[in-house]
Amino acid sequence: MLIDFHTHAFPEKISERAIMNLSFASGGLIPQHNGTVDGLRTEMAKDGVDISVVLGIATNPAQQTNVNNFAAETDKDERFVAFGSVHPDALDALDELERIKALGLKGVKLHPEYQSFFVDEERMKPIYKKISELGLITVFHAGHDYGYNEPFRCMPDALERALKWFDSPVVAAHWGGAGCGKEVIKHLCGRDVWFDTSFGYGNMPKSFAQEIMDKHTPDRFLFGSDMPWHRPNWEKRLIETLDISNSDKEKIYFKNAVKLLGL
Repeated sequence: MLIDFHTHAFPEKISERAIMNLSFASGGLIPQHNGTVDGLRTEMAKDGVDISVVLGIATNPAQQTNVNNFAAETDKDERFVAFGSVHPDALDALDELERIKALGLKGVKLHPEYQSFFVDEERMKPIYKKISELGLITVFHAGHDYGYNEPFRCMPDALERALKWFDSPVVAAHWGGAGCGKEVIKHLCGRDVWFDTSFGYGNMPKSFAQEIMDKHTPDRFLFGSDMPWHRPNWEKRLIETLDISNSDKEKIYFKNAVKLLGL
């Protein structure tokens, strides 16, 4: 079994524009599907993925309702577990978190670059506390981002400070922080936080990947690709080169996600 904990898809009416804009902003990354749920489903079959966690992002306050309605509709398909999102500047962010819970969604995606907040800002504390109260999972884009310049808003030291405001699971995407191997080892390995493996292939040096895996342990890793920007089979290639047991690979590929998601 293979569960991809980090994927993206968009409503059909905006998928083409969304993919085009994101590809341009990231320096021309080649998308691996057309941005739709059907496109994601087709590529899942090619790479042997059984379930994908689909992460939505509200990039402005007005998007919250539509993003979460789309997530709720996507979540009806047994092949998908969809997460919602809230925007920190939305006056009704806390109410929308209540609605996300009521819709049956298991978590939220927050992207400090796209949503213009630093992960350890005091103004985020009420949102984190509400997420924790509701028992939702939080996935953060962590580390560098191809489409933005420094200072990046979710670096490992800042996320370490923010973790004290959570009493529910937190996932730091991209091996704990894209482009942040040494900082992840210093600030996040061994902490109460999950890492996903998305966008590691070709970007995460194998030596850092091995050290992060050893110090954080396979018990706290979730397989992820970042589809449509990276393929699951690419990320598996990196993981398969690491010195970890087959039983630990099973934890990474699906068992940890089954436990975290309550599947």
